[in-house]
Amino acid sequence: MSTVANRSELLFIYDIRDGNPNGDPMDENKPRIDEETGVNLVTDVRLKRTIRDYLHNFKGLEIFVREIVYDEENRYIQDGKRRAKDFGEDAERILKECIDIRLFGGVIPLKEDSITYTGPVQFKMGRSLHRVALKHIKGTGAFASKEGMTQATFREEYVLPYSLILFYGIINENAAKYTGLTEDDVKLLLEGMWNGTKSLISRTKAGQVPRLLLKVNYRKTNYHIGDLDRMIKMVSEMQHEAIRGPEDFSLDVSELVSRLTAEKDAIRDLDLCFDKRLRFIMNGSEFSMDKLNETTGIEVRPVAF
Repeated sequence: MSTVANRSELLFIYDIRDGNPNGDPMDENKPRIDEETGVNLVTDVRLKRTIRDYLHNFKGLEIFVREIVYDEENRYIQDGKRRAKDFGEDAERILKECIDIRLFGGVIPLKEDSITYTGPVQFKMGRSLHRVALKHIKGTGAFASKEGMTQATFREEYVLPYSLILFYGIINENAAKYTGLTEDDVKLLLEGMWNGTKSLISRTKAGQVPRLLLKVNYRKTNYHIGDLDRMIKMVSEMQHEAIRGPEDFSLDVSELVSRLTAEKDAIRDLDLCFDKRLRFIMNGSEFSMDKLNETTGIEVRPVAF
């Protein structure tokens, strides 16, 4: 399979109810919130971790960046240099065997020097499309804090009743030449975004649901529209903090569809997967994403996971 030859842009939307999509360890593990706007933030590192874990745990693929204990008694975890030794400090072997380096790049610490690969796939910080409400929950634990105590410990946590999160990404065909990123790798990336988000069943993230994945594939060389994430707006009659699910809002895709239509000569095709429970509007009227093909004049390839 040849390396990726064309640039692509990605839009990925998912939501979470009564959970914490990305806690800040430096702030009591609270969900990350932009204090100026009240918008929920999720780091690109969190999304990449979701993808990595899915590809390794569910698809059986090797990834370079993962936690490996090399001393069971002391629970010592590998650093980058020890991890590189697992591959004989052979950078070409790491690229060949580790899909996450082909996707996201990384620094490979070798004996003599380090090699840095710029990842062809890059994501901006994810942001909720609305202001969120932060809830502080207190409860009791199952155990006492120490032997001889009669009262169980207390626990505290912070959750978001609801957050609809939008990620923007780009696949750079120029960087793909250096990591050997293939179209098959990109298919696995999309699967990891969709199914990895849904399969992240931890206490704080159970119930995450992927809602929309759009991949814009260009035919024009060294070109992309950019800022596609700014072309989707949430519309609701409710206060943002009171929103609790897709039934409470619509997504206005007027600007996005208009821009795609205007740039159709530069676009080869679109890959699309979306949840039928999402409601879309365009120019004030209800819009079906099933009609994206005839509206824009661009070939749309439905993707199923």
